[in-house]
Amino acid sequence: MHLEEARQRLHVNVGPRLTINADAVRMTQVLSNLLNNASKFTPEEGDIWLDVEVEGDSALIRVRDSGMGIAPETLPHVFDLFTQGDAAVTRETGGLGIGLAMVRLLVEMHGGKVEAKSAGLGRGAEFTVSMPLAVDPRAATTSELDRSLEDCLSGLRVLVVDDNRDAADTLRTLLGLVGADASAAYDGPAALETLDRAAMDVLLLDLGMPGMDGYSVARRIREDPRHRDIAIIAVTGRSQVQDIVRSQLEGFVHHLCKPTDFNDLVGVLRNLKRGPRERSAMA
Repeated sequence: MHLEEARQRLHVNVGPRLTINADAVRMTQVLSNLLNNASKFTPEEGDIWLDVEVEGDSALIRVRDSGMGIAPETLPHVFDLFTQGDAAVTRETGGLGIGLAMVRLLVEMHGGKVEAKSAGLGRGAEFTVSMPLAVDPRAATTSELDRSLEDCLSGLRVLVVDDNRDAADTLRTLLGLVGADASAAYDGPAALETLDRAAMDVLLLDLGMPGMDGYSVARRIREDPRHRDIAIIAVTGRSQVQDIVRSQLEGFVHHLCKPTDFNDLVGVLRNLKRGPRERSAMA
């Protein structure tokens, strides 16, 4: 966070003491990501507000800023992976939706919800996390996660391949939170080297990488009999019909377009856990 470096003002308003059933470490990640996001999109000497209050049987945590705001067409996708906002806004920030995707997952794992609001570009943004209050604060546990979600990809070995390091690392972390044994590589040759060292069940492969693109990586994998059972999924900004058709011809089992809803991706991966027979039927 560069609040101090940017001389940004943080205004904190916390109401009466309250208790929620949540993992302290993961809720710290939620707040850190929201505050980092606000700081990243707020100019120097701007203002950021953190408000905590009770509404009914929920705790509301609001982070708002006086920053660049979010365009109406981008707002519905801010919690998706790889979301890009207005080019002039995101050129130096790397785009929206990476840390925010983690925020949504962690909040939903605790039975809460998160929403974003903005009046448009140049008019700031507001993110509200709603978490259920502990029924009996004296008996509140430190973790009330949705265990079915936390372990839903348990045992699945996934390699994320994307030249956007932040995106690859964040997706790897998110997959780890739902039980996958996830790794990341940042270009085609590194992906092939990883596969030489470790067996994988699934490859999440960006297509538009410089040097060796995703199609070339897929062909090299299909030529190696050791990797015949790997399910290759395109996760890419290439969304034209010809791109989807080509990925099918190259042996990809799915073609997911960026921005990507993480819940949709998890659904695809859960289906792949059924085994090679079902996987082949999906190709």
